[in-house]
Amino acid sequence: MKNIIKKERKKLKLSQTALANKLNVSRQTIYSLETKKFCPSAVIAMKLAKIFSLKTEDVFQLETSDYS
Repeated sequence: MKNIIKKERKKLKLSQTALANKLNVSRQTIYSLETKKFCPSAVIAMKLAKIFSLKTEDVFQLETSDYS
């Protein structure tokens, strides 16, 4: 699953740690999301979208391989 977390985080001038604190998760979770090593729960995905003032589907996009 592709995402634009890193791009949006940098737009808001937030560090991984600052974003993690807003979500009540670890910095490592943010890193794992940004590098596509972890798919977020629906709650985390929705919170991220709210922080970025975007729709969830604008932050996360399915890739062809996700349908396999």
